[in-house]
Amino acid sequence: MKPKSVGIRDVAKHVGVSTASISRTLNNPESVSPELRMRIDAAIAELGYIPDAAARALSSRRTRTIGAIIPTVDNAMFARGIEALQSYLSLQGYLLLLSTSGYDPETEARQAQNMVSRGIDGLILRGDMHTDALRRLLASQRIPFVNVGVYHPDKPYASVGGNNEAAAYRACRYLIELGHTRIGMVAAISSNNDRATARVSGVRRALAEHGLSLKPEWYIEVPYHLDDARQGARSLLSSPREGWPTAVVCGNDVIAYGVLLEAERHGLDVPHDLSVMGFDDLEWSRHLRPSLTTMHVPTDEVWTRAGEYLVKSLSGRAAALHHEVDVSLVVRESTSRPRPAGGRKAR
Repeated sequence: MKPKSVGIRDVAKHVGVSTASISRTLNNPESVSPELRMRIDAAIAELGYIPDAAARALSSRRTRTIGAIIPTVDNAMFARGIEALQSYLSLQGYLLLLSTSGYDPETEARQAQNMVSRGIDGLILRGDMHTDALRRLLASQRIPFVNVGVYHPDKPYASVGGNNEAAAYRACRYLIELGHTRIGMVAAISSNNDRATARVSGVRRALAEHGLSLKPEWYIEVPYHLDDARQGARSLLSSPREGWPTAVVCGNDVIAYGVLLEAERHGLDVPHDLSVMGFDDLEWSRHLRPSLTTMHVPTDEVWTRAGEYLVKSLSGRAAALHHEVDVSLVVRESTSRPRPAGGRKAR
């Protein structure tokens, strides 16, 4: 026999409140007391009530769905951020709809249009390299959005992230303070990636302030993949040894892993022959040997705060338009003072 369906009236009767209270709790949990919310959640679980999402959307004009478009899922940093975001949204009664863009603004715009057609309430985007068509779409549909991974207090739309230029400047300055004057960079592809571009700018600024420059042969851009990073490091180390840099700033930790592997393949002693600096502070970075010196980005905080901004905005509460997170230097084993001139040796 088909089991009897449980309706909102059954839940209201069980808790001893009106159906309006149940509806208010489901559509706007922040509007009721935590004690009532707990009682209603317990009743829903006990009775097996499943709210009608379509009916709720019609009555509230909200689907309680947040969209997020990231460049790729093949990146541990994005995976961790999305996990933190989903955990937060779930507690707020929101569903996360995820898509990828492949670092292509046109693809991002198409995916956003698809999400809007499915009734998302808000959207989280990576960086600030968006098409004009996407910005017009979100404005015309009055869909709040927030850029993550960047901090742009001068822009009229929300951002949550670190100052990539300042963080990369700090990373390079640390190497200079150790005594390095021959510094190279294996960066991420800068096309359609404002985070990568800002990090390169930070490195160049630190070098310029100390009368140094980033030589063309010491600057390489690679995709965010280990194989490509190794190939980039191979190119960097293809010249005679006396022409190599003594330190390398990497666009992220994955690229740094590739540089470390290739340095080992060339028989270099890291950090004494070559210091390697990462960016992001992924979990593996502290377990490597040598462990990776890097810039720590509080990924969980970035994505959770982005979710908080949208949830507050959608509920009519005040939310700070911009939030800067602290990107800090984590010194480990992959950096040290350079060897004295002529002192390099293979292991």
